[in-house]
Amino acid sequence: MAATRSRTSSFSRNQSTSPLSQIHGIKPGPNGVTYVSSGIPDLDKILGGGFPLGSLVMIMEDAEAPHHLLLLRNFMSQGLVHNQPLLYASPSKDPRAFLGTLPSPVLSKDEKSHSSIDQEQGLRIAWQYKKYFGENQQNSDRNATEYCNEFDLRKPLERHILNAQRIECFSIQESPSLSAFRDRCSSFVTQTSRNDGGTISPSRIAIQSFCAPQCCYSEMDWDMLSFIRSLKSMVRSSNAVAVITFPPSLLSSSFSKRWQHMADTLLAVRAIPDEDKELAKLLTGYQDMVGFLHVHKVAQINTQVPVILEATTFSIKLQRRRSLVLERLNQAPVDGSSGSSHGVSGSCGGGSKSSILDF
Repeated sequence: MAATRSRTSSFSRNQSTSPLSQIHGIKPGPNGVTYVSSGIPDLDKILGGGFPLGSLVMIMEDAEAPHHLLLLRNFMSQGLVHNQPLLYASPSKDPRAFLGTLPSPVLSKDEKSHSSIDQEQGLRIAWQYKKYFGENQQNSDRNATEYCNEFDLRKPLERHILNAQRIECFSIQESPSLSAFRDRCSSFVTQTSRNDGGTISPSRIAIQSFCAPQCCYSEMDWDMLSFIRSLKSMVRSSNAVAVITFPPSLLSSSFSKRWQHMADTLLAVRAIPDEDKELAKLLTGYQDMVGFLHVHKVAQINTQVPVILEATTFSIKLQRRRSLVLERLNQAPVDGSSGSSHGVSGSCGGGSKSSILDF
């Protein structure tokens, strides 16, 4: 009797190992979406995994505080730790100087114990010969295995990481036109096309203060909108993620809404008013907050199902004055006890005072 053949179906689950799981710095999601980390663990959880490859992320700045730089620095550092190419554009004349402010990843408990063992073994070796044993390479390999790192804002990124990666810096201020900037982005993005059939190599684009007054085209509203539309089309068909920060106060109301409509993921940061007694009474942990983060829109790639968030406004805190932490807002109880963290706390609500937190 002939051996029975195992019947397979097109609906059978593929048990083979996905090549995405073997690539550091990316995470597969539903509907064929691939995520890269934002560099902030809490933000990745809020967005459902991070920033999808091929998406455009826009962050609305606050004119009173540079909190958008906190998000931008972590986004850039996370990509460099994962050996991902980076294109950074800034309105300053020397954008490469900004790389010296990027934070360094925090060592986990296992890495700290491993480094202490290495330090004990290193006592037997003269310190000037340590560089020949590849300790820096081992540390970077351990950091690259994590999808999202915590970063120490007080400690700059190690120089060997900056020197080993492919980093392109572009001064928007010295750019003769937006077409030259568009060509620069196009040449960078095309190197990681999704249709090459090879291994996925994500890349990151970080554009700071796109409509800053230092730029010669800051008043060319339609040209800047056309650039954003072109950039979104570029990253959609590539393995890149683009993050643009912009001050909406420098745009007209109509163009600001057009910019926000172009974003796949739209975030906004806001500074906390100095010594706001009403907010101090309303919120728990007010003294530890440095700002607010509002999630206006979450990317919907390969799906029409809307993303429903439990909360849209979060407090920005510095854990131990070094790492960024996002927490849902808690209304202060009557007895003055402190609230809980992002995962279990309730959202702020109720009362006429809620209008203070509106963006």
